[in-house]
Amino acid sequence: MRLRADLHTHTVASGHAFSTVGEIAGAAAARGLELVAITDHGPAVPGGAHLWHFWNSRTIPTVLDGVRVLRGCEANPVPDTDNGLDIPDEVLQALDFVAVGLHPGCGFDARDRVRNTEALVRAIENPLVDMVTHPGNEEDFPVDLDRVVSAAVAHGVIVELNNFSFDERSGRHATCAREREFAEAARDAGAFIAVDSDAHIHTLVGEVSAALAVAEEIGFPEERIVNRDAATVLDFLRERRERALPPEAR
Repeated sequence: MRLRADLHTHTVASGHAFSTVGEIAGAAAARGLELVAITDHGPAVPGGAHLWHFWNSRTIPTVLDGVRVLRGCEANPVPDTDNGLDIPDEVLQALDFVAVGLHPGCGFDARDRVRNTEALVRAIENPLVDMVTHPGNEEDFPVDLDRVVSAAVAHGVIVELNNFSFDERSGRHATCAREREFAEAARDAGAFIAVDSDAHIHTLVGEVSAALAVAEEIGFPEERIVNRDAATVLDFLRERRERALPPEAR
């Protein structure tokens, strides 16, 4: 199977990534992708993007180099905001795609499985959230697998299968088996997944070979892999959300 969309990429605005929106879109086009989501880190991550970055992302064209671009974020659960995230709902509402994941420095570094699970489930229950990222990070952010997957099924939220979790350069590599367990649980529970790059540089956009191999090995149903192409992504988002996606630029 060849995937033609990548729902998890980062630009220089994330603080520890190295490419621009234009470079991300250009790399996506070169790889034959039809759609890419720009999901910069929320402001709670050290060096993460300011809220104005997400407000102003509406100025990013919806198509660059022939690739449909979703203006999105990777928000962080935090302990001290009204919605439990570092980006308020009124900003999330304006975005095309909302991912959420646990990250260092955001208030959940104590490896408390119960507290982490509660925070992630609360995020999944937010109707503006579309995907939970790299849930298999057992070393840093252990969570209750069954509760997270069950919540994702109940609320139609994507469970990500993150390619960089299988990369030896990744801090999550030591627990990549847990990422696979999440995919297996998602398969059995009827959840949707996306197989994403988590690219922090344009050369890794669309690089999902390790995670895609896992999806194929475990027999994950293709029809529940959301990012097969642009149409499957956009159909999924239109089906589950009240807020409208912007029309494709002509």
